Amino acid sequence: MRRVTKVAASGIASAALALSLAACGSTSEQKAQEDSSSSGAGAAGGVKVGVAYDVGGRGDHSFNDSAARGIDKAKKELGGSVKELTAKTTDTEADRLDRLSQLAEAGYNPVVGIGYAYANSMKQAAQKYPGTTFGIVDSSVDAKNVDSIVFTEEQSSYLGGVAAALKTKTDQVGFIGGVDVPLIKKFQAGYEQGVRDTDPKIKVDVQYLSHGSDTSGFASPDKGQAAAQGMLDKGADVIFAAAGSSGSGSIEAVHGKKGAWAIGVDSDQYQQPSLAQYKTSIMTSVVKNVDVGVYDLVKSVHDKKPLTGTNTYSLAENGVSLTTSGGYIKDIQAKIDAAKQKIVDGKVKVKTTP
Repeated sequence: MRRVTKVAASGIASAALALSLAACGSTSEQKAQEDSSSSGAGAAGGVKVGVAYDVGGRGDHSFNDSAARGIDKAKKELGGSVKELTAKTTDTEADRLDRLSQLAEAGYNPVVGIGYAYANSMKQAAQKYPGTTFGIVDSSVDAKNVDSIVFTEEQSSYLGGVAAALKTKTDQVGFIGGVDVPLIKKFQAGYEQGVRDTDPKIKVDVQYLSHGSDTSGFASPDKGQAAAQGMLDKGADVIFAAAGSSGSGSIEAVHGKKGAWAIGVDSDQYQQPSLAQYKTSIMTSVVKNVDVGVYDLVKSVHDKKPLTGTNTYSLAENGVSLTTSGGYIKDIQAKIDAAKQKIVDGKVKVKTTP
């Protein structure tokens, strides 16, 4: 059974859950205003769940899709209805607040914001609608009616770095970040440390696709492809992209070079139908089980014991992990397992900043 580490939490709900994965992909902004799937056909006693997706929304094959899996599981098992809205790359703080307010005003409870960008707007919405339970993924919001769902992505990224160091033939690997923000810096920090601890002579190339409030780096496969191609041309043969749907472009570029490997992110990208033509180049994926955290929240509201505070899903609890699909890391699995155990035992402390 998975355990959930709770910090400053009130309202406890627990369940034995099967872990699945997920997601970052579609770039279409036509879904931005109302990517909604509402249905009142759920079982009696179900909850009305409002979901505010980050850029890319449902169908991004990564971060958002992971959250969507948790929503889908909750709806199937608990009944009720779902309303989904999706962010645009041009969103302002007012846009995000309006999106959350729309859902709360319409009676959806819980209202879940997928992504750190909702942090400030959610704090305002939580104060405005004290009777609604809110949830936010990848950020902590200090409010009595908010469940902050966070992950130790630096730990799984460390394992990705170990795998990259053990697989590279050129002693040069790459990291592509979607947006230069603290969350993605955690991926970079863990990955670089994993590479360095395994073989300090290996060079790590780093490139970010956008910076600050410009979130286009999460939804530009062309930029991801160009960045990866540049790294490949300079000699890198393993590339890890933590870049939302931009990562699909990186994977495509890697597939075009014989002997090169891509490392997926957030979901098991080897299993993604839209990436099937490239899966022989996807060595592994650094995943975080956003679906589990989202499901936990919905179930807690359904059970009338809403989760609040900060809930951390770590490597020790399988909140984050490294996938084995394709069998491409089978030959190095023992070393990856050993590295994981050192983190779990506290013998290795993984940094959260590069």
